[in-house]
Amino acid sequence: MESLTEEVQSLLELTEQAKPEDEPSLAEEAQKLAEQWEKLETQLYLAGEFDMQHCYLTISAGAGGTEAQDWSQMLLRMYTRYCERQGWKTDILEKTDGQEAGIKSVTLYIAGSPAYGYLKCERGTHRLVRLSPFNAKNLRQTSFALVEVLPEIPQTAEVEVDDKDLRIDTYRSSGAGGQHVNKTDSAVRITHLPSGIVVACQNERSQQQNRAQAMNMLRAKLLEREREEEAKKKSSLKGATKSADFGQQIRSYVLHPYQMVKDLRTDVETSDTTGVLDGDLQEFIDAQLKSLAKGN
Repeated sequence: MESLTEEVQSLLELTEQAKPEDEPSLAEEAQKLAEQWEKLETQLYLAGEFDMQHCYLTISAGAGGTEAQDWSQMLLRMYTRYCERQGWKTDILEKTDGQEAGIKSVTLYIAGSPAYGYLKCERGTHRLVRLSPFNAKNLRQTSFALVEVLPEIPQTAEVEVDDKDLRIDTYRSSGAGGQHVNKTDSAVRITHLPSGIVVACQNERSQQQNRAQAMNMLRAKLLEREREEEAKKKSSLKGATKSADFGQQIRSYVLHPYQMVKDLRTDVETSDTTGVLDGDLQEFIDAQLKSLAKGN
């Protein structure tokens, strides 16, 4: 920040002494400084307790049947591409495929910083409007998918989990993963009996690794619930808790009869639907971070 301030001051001094022929180069330098400030400004809004942490992102198909499950698959690709743009690593911890197409639900582990700080802005219901590829009459279809995001929380006294409160089930992974995964009951599902919270992990090769990852998710969910109960209102960790339908919409993606992606919280919109679905999300995330910082 100090370096940027010095560069701006230097540019202002040069501008006072500039000649007409110097204007193009000065304008170019001013544009570079403006771009640097935009990046730094976003970082100023990442002051949350867990903003710099890795995170878990879950996508669940909502109303719309097969169409919604295909929409969930599209969102999985969108977020995977976004993470690639950020240089973050992603692993699918658990996935349930749809009967005909797409996915019913999927949980991604995203390793990078500030993964939670950015992706917390994506929590809520995402609505898609398009001509259905699954309808013989090619009718316009509206589909919904719910996105939930939790930070990775290291083991801490703040979240105590009693082994007596857990039911741990093992099962054979249904996803791709080679002979080892297909022949052993390495996948783990943990049910927290007092709260009814269920978490699962099936991507690791050993049952022990899957259990450790599932416990991390459970701690995050328990802390989220604890914070919600204490606050009795929306808190810094609160995600969407209603069904994936019109009630919790945060963004609308319209592919027919026109091309438009609009965030319903900040009113940021673009006609570049292809770019957004290919992971170009930063404009929406930056706008929501600024809105959260202002308390909106």
